[in-house]
Amino acid sequence: MKELLKLYRRIVQRVNINLREFNFDVEPLICDLVSFDELEKVHGFYAITSQHPLDFQFRDSNLAGSYFLGKCRTTNSILYKSDIRGDEWKKKGTVFYIGDFQIPLTKDEGIHIEDSLFIKTLVHNFSHDPETPERFTISNTVSAHYANIHGSPTDGTFLEPFSTIDLTTVNDCIIGAFSYIQAGEINHFHIKPGTVWVRSAGTFNFLYRYPADVLHRYIRFYPGSPPQGIFVEFVNKYKEAFERVFETVKIKSAFAVPPNTSLDRFAAIIPKISIKDNVLVAQRALLQNSSLGRGANVQENCFIINSNLAGYNVTAHGAKLIDVDMEEMVFVGFNSFLSGQGCRLTIGRDSIIMPHTIIDIQKPLHIPAGSLVWGVVTCEDELAANSISLKVLRQLEDGFCRGNLVFEGSGNQFVSAFQSRIQHILDANGAFYDGEDNKGHAQKNQNISFNIIQPYSEGSKKGIYPTIIIRK
Repeated sequence: MKELLKLYRRIVQRVNINLREFNFDVEPLICDLVSFDELEKVHGFYAITSQHPLDFQFRDSNLAGSYFLGKCRTTNSILYKSDIRGDEWKKKGTVFYIGDFQIPLTKDEGIHIEDSLFIKTLVHNFSHDPETPERFTISNTVSAHYANIHGSPTDGTFLEPFSTIDLTTVNDCIIGAFSYIQAGEINHFHIKPGTVWVRSAGTFNFLYRYPADVLHRYIRFYPGSPPQGIFVEFVNKYKEAFERVFETVKIKSAFAVPPNTSLDRFAAIIPKISIKDNVLVAQRALLQNSSLGRGANVQENCFIINSNLAGYNVTAHGAKLIDVDMEEMVFVGFNSFLSGQGCRLTIGRDSIIMPHTIIDIQKPLHIPAGSLVWGVVTCEDELAANSISLKVLRQLEDGFCRGNLVFEGSGNQFVSAFQSRIQHILDANGAFYDGEDNKGHAQKNQNISFNIIQPYSEGSKKGIYPTIIIRK
């Protein structure tokens, strides 16, 4: 216990030093979020496949309940029930293209986590920082419940609950609860809760801010108490389903899937469900009374309940769908919360639901095909105020303002960038596999071995994991 407490204090101090310009103290916000007793007794685990580099190194850390895949190194950190996913890495010998730069890689990309504390956080590699293309580093960082660090190297940063940094290098920043940032690089920013910011320098800038009173209902986070609100209440309802899944490493699923589909061992399944070809269901996802059409994917921390996905759908990390019917090629962004509450929400083909969108209705609602939707929608009037046809948006070159949204730049390039990314996600996940070509995660992740790692159980190092190096 002594060494674990020392480690905790070290991480807090390092983050506070990086954030001193804001006169910010992270300790009151996180001191009671995880009990040290829990950190001492929960095992971690790592995955081995023939498709990913086998290179794990853990030093002076606690890894309670956390999952590792790919090339991962953790030093002086506390990772509690977090997913460190290194399955979409840049390979040695390839060329990394970014802007006008072409960078040959001399080694496989790996995730390096140093002096950081994560609570139920997803980390997904593939750094987009041209200065460190082979080393995806997260250091001096604290991240709270259900945050996403997606392709975003970070140093000296605090991420509040349900926040996301995506394809963005982040230094010395505070990212408010339920904020989504995809801006290339940010330094010394204090992002307020409920900010959705997507920027491509010189091309477009999408900026939306949630009304404080609306956001307060769904997520609020104050010193001295855990996160609260509708998001937390909803996730907590399903805690027992995940406890059963994680009770043991080896468990045989009672649900059969097509041979070219991947249903992760650590996904929670509550019948009835139907899964077609080329579907990917990631760890910590939950499916209940739902159907997934060909090529659909359900990423980490996603919940699909009483919903139907027609096919080739992307449900990005942390998104929640309740009583939703989606036509083909619909994208639902990170941590979005879509709830029909028994009324049915229908989303037309080729629509884009922006990351961190809330659609929470009490009457049936239909979103027309080819729509872009953002912000908060609870009725037809709010849908009209918080959506635009992709066809109309493509024609806008000078931006527009609508409610709490300010959009600047080229609508055409904004739509093209999103659609290109959706295509990449479907390709990477194997949605278009034809039996010979276009393999992706849905085909490659089917045969994974899981291995337990455990900490010291007594003495001054109780709760600390021994130095572990695992290589091929």
